Amino acid sequence: MAELVLQAEKREATGKNKVNKLRAAELIPGVIYAKDEENINVQVTTRDFEKVLRQAGTSTIITLDFGDEKKDVLIKAYQNHPFKNQFLHVDFQAINQNEAIRVQVPVVLVGRDEIRVEPSVLVQNIDVVEVECLPKYIPQTADVEVSDLQIGDVRTIADLDIAKVDEITILEEDDEVICSLQEPNEEEIPEEGEEAADASDVPTVDETEESESEDEE
Repeated sequence: MAELVLQAEKREATGKNKVNKLRAAELIPGVIYAKDEENINVQVTTRDFEKVLRQAGTSTIITLDFGDEKKDVLIKAYQNHPFKNQFLHVDFQAINQNEAIRVQVPVVLVGRDEIRVEPSVLVQNIDVVEVECLPKYIPQTADVEVSDLQIGDVRTIADLDIAKVDEITILEEDDEVICSLQEPNEEEIPEEGEEAADASDVPTVDETEESESEDEE
């Protein structure tokens, strides 16, 4: 993938009122966190951030470009407004290319549309896995092939493509189940000749009380 660059500016504005003005101007306040360094307050445009987020997610290194300075970072976390279509804040994690880092990588079930066992239900138990590696080895996804699954088959952490990469450590147990192919749960269907009780066959409360009254007499 080509280098992803996000234009950014150092941010002087702090405090609720000033930050709200930034958001009104379609700017997102953010912070860069770095080990053994002071945090850096930044701001990015909503439009540019949305574009980079779609491409990078939270497991791809991007470059923050300040004009006279650049920093390699990961989008560590971001906060959305509870009901407005608006980003409230974003946290960036500065990257040291020589230090291993832990990131969460999305799991992709490859070939799910090619499963030919019918009827069947593909159940996914794990959506992301945490890995540790040097930044240059961070995978965009953790893939597992599922097209040849049969009923009762499972795929585990050990089946992921990245499990075979020596430079990547998956911080999950090898035997954890990622997905399984199961038979669908069928609703009970009345046997032939059986019919569901018609509403007219069910006694009303008045009819029931009247019947009980006659029995007592």
